[in-house]
Amino acid sequence: MNNRYFVRAADVPSYHPANHSGTVNRRLIDPKRIGHGAIEVIHGTLQPGEGALAHAHPGIEQFCYLLEGAAVAEVDAEKAQLGPGDCCYFPPDRQHVFAAVGPTPCKILVIYSPPYEEDPKRVIR
Repeated sequence: MNNRYFVRAADVPSYHPANHSGTVNRRLIDPKRIGHGAIEVIHGTLQPGEGALAHAHPGIEQFCYLLEGAAVAEVDAEKAQLGPGDCCYFPPDRQHVFAAVGPTPCKILVIYSPPYEEDPKRVIR
């Protein structure tokens, strides 16, 4: 499907995000695809026991919605286990961690505002 308004995840190339292990992402919506916009939407798959190392995004809000599997998220010394239908919010500039737990891969929808665009200069470790 070659359209900027409708996206099939299978048609989007995958990539391995920086500062993550065992993670495959597909950038579904971003300004390059739709020609403008202030959000970026990613579909991510994390293998059990894998995920993001501690990091932060300067000036970027991040929202994660769990589609399948289980994960543990931590920000500002608050930690929670998440399951399908649960979500978490990572404020700009705040160190956070997100990892898949359990026996099956974790599938998540990630929204960044403004778009992160996988720019290594936009990560704080």
